[in-house]
Amino acid sequence: MTNELRADIAPDISQLSGRTIVMSGGSRGIGLAIAEAAAKAGANIVLLSKTDTPHPTLEGTIHSAVAKINAAGGQGLAVVGDVREDADVRRVVDAAVEKFGGIDIVINNASAINLAKTDDLDMKRYDLMQDINVRGTFLLSKTALPYLRQSTHAHILTLSPPLNLDPHWAGLHLGYTMAKYGMSLTTLGLAEELKGDGVGVNSLWPATLIDTAAIRSLPGGMKMIQAARTTDIVADAAMCILASTPSSVSGNFFTDTQVLELSGVTDLEKYSVNPQAQLIEDIFL
Repeated sequence: MTNELRADIAPDISQLSGRTIVMSGGSRGIGLAIAEAAAKAGANIVLLSKTDTPHPTLEGTIHSAVAKINAAGGQGLAVVGDVREDADVRRVVDAAVEKFGGIDIVINNASAINLAKTDDLDMKRYDLMQDINVRGTFLLSKTALPYLRQSTHAHILTLSPPLNLDPHWAGLHLGYTMAKYGMSLTTLGLAEELKGDGVGVNSLWPATLIDTAAIRSLPGGMKMIQAARTTDIVADAAMCILASTPSSVSGNFFTDTQVLELSGVTDLEKYSVNPQAQLIEDIFL
């Protein structure tokens, strides 16, 4: 699915130097790749994540992520907390303002996934997806709004898919689809609500399967990633959006490839894990 893009992507990555980003999640995977790319551009990145200690099977904590951010040239700050908790979200916003003087960008990266059919979806898992994906996205965006309105370069970027109302996606995994579309509805609504405030509000979604530790840990995951792209493609697309003028780039449901094409990037082969493999399209498209 594609959407009519309302965007003028002409990014100047230097626009991110000295900007302050608040991100939910970001200890690993796509979120960490975006954080490291922003750090290379000279941004400050404040992470809100629960990963204070190592996961049994997945590499990375909020502390190792901040170390990578600092090594890449940015300034990182770890706030251990839960995007579902009002007090924790307030705390990360306050910490960003106290240390860096304001907030320019919010990235709603944290997300829970469960692809079970309705009969098999435990309501605790359903609630978890709703609380992290939908409520967390709304809450973090809402809490940061007063500071975003004060910024001269304000963006909200949410990692969620286009609102594709083909019944196939609702019927395939209803609970998860509702949770991800709730994130996308937040983009749709905030872009309209904030269009007079100079805040760019967009969603970004990978066009293909992305090689992450979470995918690798699945049964058959090492084979699946041969048909995937690296996290760099999403990170590079995010940088293009976030470096663009907010008032001219808002209300879009981008895929990573759309953004790069709008930016003049034509060679996407460098992002393929295995350039000879047939890429797997991501869900919701």
